[in-house]
Amino acid sequence: FALQNAPQTRSTWLSARAAAAGVVSRRSAYYPQIDGQVQAGYSHQTIGKGLFTVDQFTLTPGATLNYLLFDLGGRGADVGEAEALLEAANLNHNATVQDLVLRVEQAYYQYLSAKALVASGRETVREAQIAYQAAEERRNAGVATVADVLQAKTQLSQANLVLQQSEGQVATVRGALATSLGVPANLPVDVGELPENLMVRPISDAVEKLIEQAQAQRPDLARARAQAIAAGNHESSIHSRGMPSLVLNAGASRNYFLDDCCAHGDLYSAAVILRIPIFNGFRDSADLLQARELARAAEADAQSVEQQIILQVWSSYQAVKTAELRVGTSRDLLASALASAEVAQGRYKAGVGSILDLLTAQTALANARAQEVQVRADWLISVATLSHDTGALALAPEGAAQ
Repeated sequence: FALQNAPQTRSTWLSARAAAAGVVSRRSAYYPQIDGQVQAGYSHQTIGKGLFTVDQFTLTPGATLNYLLFDLGGRGADVGEAEALLEAANLNHNATVQDLVLRVEQAYYQYLSAKALVASGRETVREAQIAYQAAEERRNAGVATVADVLQAKTQLSQANLVLQQSEGQVATVRGALATSLGVPANLPVDVGELPENLMVRPISDAVEKLIEQAQAQRPDLARARAQAIAAGNHESSIHSRGMPSLVLNAGASRNYFLDDCCAHGDLYSAAVILRIPIFNGFRDSADLLQARELARAAEADAQSVEQQIILQVWSSYQAVKTAELRVGTSRDLLASALASAEVAQGRYKAGVGSILDLLTAQTALANARAQEVQVRADWLISVATLSHDTGALALAPEGAAQ
């Protein structure tokens, strides 16, 4: 859906089509150029000091042909440059598609995470409400103080504040998801729920293998290399300007004399011309120097992109490894926090625990819930990011909603 609606992909696709037309345009240099023309004229000639005058009306249709026979590689360099730019445009479209896929996946999982945090917040509010009611009941029974009730009410208000903030964040993230899909942010969209049980399997590939995969598959790196090739071909094209070229020139015309409908004259010509550039104000020398430096700059840009890609893969790999560990740790934390809260609530109702112990346990449980939700989303996003950084279109990890 996003690929059909996103203006970024439309723009890069149209740019690629324009680059394809540029290749056809450059290849036209291998064909002869034929031009037709029609000339209408009038001449007045005086002979013998005005004794005789000749007025003549003429109509001359004709055609000319120019064909570049040999140019020491200039046309080939121009076509090579255009083909490299076409490849770069296609790769730029591929890179835009992969970037869009990653943005959609990130917005998707962030939205699921925001919804899960709302559900977690509601559960926290429910538990805080139970604690507040228990404190009220104990105060009415004369076994708790007003301070216990006020502390429980404060905890309930704080839980409501966190819930309201989470609900507002859902609306914000939903707008970001809609925008990534190529529709207005105010358009209501909705998706499923954050998966509860993630099938987290450790990465089997070494980071060096993933880096090699990225170097071979990343479209933005291939685009930078294609741009460097195009710059090199442009340098060759500029260099060929100072070389000789061989041109075939031919023409044919017929001259009609309008004052005599039966009279006409024909002209046919053909020539092979050797053109040798001699001097043009040092323009070609300056253009060649400029093209050479731009070609070197393009090669340096490609090397810079490669280094950035290696860093991205390395960082994403470490993020996935960390997220794998945090998923298990967050589950253990949530389980222990839940058990601790249940014990504290039972002790408080039985009159052997304090309200402070109960509220502390509930706060720890609320934090554990939020962390566990965030860790699940972080793992999903880290896997998607690593898939993008290695140059592969990411599929949803196993256990994720489609």
